[in-house]
Amino acid sequence: MPLPLLWMGSAVIGAVLLADEREKRQQRERERLLGKAPKYPVAKRAMVAAPSQWQKGLKQVAPIPGSIVCCYVFGVIEHTGIWLGDDCLVELHGSGLVRAVSVKRFLAGRTGSQIYLACNHQHQPLIAESVLPRAEQAIYQYREYDLFDNNCHRFVWSCISNSERGEEAVKGFNELNQKLAEHFNQAIYWDEMSISKLNE
Repeated sequence: MPLPLLWMGSAVIGAVLLADEREKRQQRERERLLGKAPKYPVAKRAMVAAPSQWQKGLKQVAPIPGSIVCCYVFGVIEHTGIWLGDDCLVELHGSGLVRAVSVKRFLAGRTGSQIYLACNHQHQPLIAESVLPRAEQAIYQYREYDLFDNNCHRFVWSCISNSERGEEAVKGFNELNQKLAEHFNQAIYWDEMSISKLNE
């Protein structure tokens, strides 16, 4: 009898925490619409609005060639790439192949049906200078893929920074966000990408 009560209690606590987080996200979205959201990282926190499959934002953003994109892999880790345009983006696949894929293929085999864009506080995609030609030049190249040391986040950062040096390498999603915030001198907001506009 006590075990079901523990489960119910855990479910209630989880629901309360989720509702609280949802309210905070909605408040942050209202602040963005009013122009009151933080422009710069707050208390060394680069990512102000993380991508979320459970808490939808108030606005979807159309991608621009060179946009930094991400989706979830099994709801646990993030996978990143660079938007090329015309329903096409560049990613580092787990096989080590840098490839150009469609939105459908980018999401295939991964959980969720949403792609997110790295944006500023005004819902504008962050685009690094020369990132597009670097990403395009990398297509069909092979990299020695490693989940922790040479992954999609490192590939994206190398396209942005034009550097493969070890001390500048990025290993994880949070580290990528920190580097993006420093590079753009902006707080990072991950907004839902407007996929419907691509299909019109």
